[in-house]
Amino acid sequence: MKSFADFPENYELIDAGGGRKLERWGTVTTIRPEHQAYFGAVLSRNEWNNLADWEFIPKSEGALQGTWKKLNPQAPEEWIFSSAGLQFKLRITNNKHLGLFPEQQINWEFLSAHLNDSKRFLNAFAYTGAASLFGRKTGAEVVHCDSVKNMLDWGRQNQVESNLDGIKWVQEDALKFIRREVKRGNAYDIVQLDPPAWGLGAKGEKWKLEELLGSLISEALQLLSKSGVLILNTYSPKVDEAFIKRICQDLSVPSNRLENSELWFKTTSGKELYYGIVTRIYK
Repeated sequence: MKSFADFPENYELIDAGGGRKLERWGTVTTIRPEHQAYFGAVLSRNEWNNLADWEFIPKSEGALQGTWKKLNPQAPEEWIFSSAGLQFKLRITNNKHLGLFPEQQINWEFLSAHLNDSKRFLNAFAYTGAASLFGRKTGAEVVHCDSVKNMLDWGRQNQVESNLDGIKWVQEDALKFIRREVKRGNAYDIVQLDPPAWGLGAKGEKWKLEELLGSLISEALQLLSKSGVLILNTYSPKVDEAFIKRICQDLSVPSNRLENSELWFKTTSGKELYYGIVTRIYK
């Protein structure tokens, strides 16, 4: 099932095609690689270049690392992006990411509607903390877990910029932390998981989502309170809706407790772009 997300405030997916996407982040517009944009763009290359401030050039096809080319001499390397009363620092780095995943708007809205000051929220694989900020804005108790110190530092900066406090920051492997929380008997009303498709752990361990997803879901479900919800975001060619449904069946998750849908954005030029799978499991 397709689910079309709304754009966050001040963000616009202008066009996509030719393996790239053209996006406006408040006052700054970028061109980034996107392998799902295998179709033709609506706007011309010249129109893209006239609109864009920065373009990311990967080291090789499909590479996350690379360099940014400045198309506008006045373009900033760091700026504040505002959405829903929160402030996020975005910046040019040595990879194609800027510090925010706008397709997560669909989950930010869910958190805002379902959390309050009596709830607990765990944000695991939490990156720079957008979901953590949306959760904390409701008054909920928020635990933010990520294994990369730079991401935690970035998240703390976003917390300060947004005039929030009280988030608990945990630098640890997310799966290991979840297992420890289960052993400690802790519970959360909402657990959000946004695991990478692949990667290396702190000690060089190989992470392959399709191999570890069953264990991750199983452990996370044990953390849910009596009426808790597990939110799972996946973006991997090896993980589709059917794959997730099979895992949930193996874990005896009732079908009426599972929501599973493809996440899509529609560009303002009329193209449709795939952004992965959003899964919700209700206790």
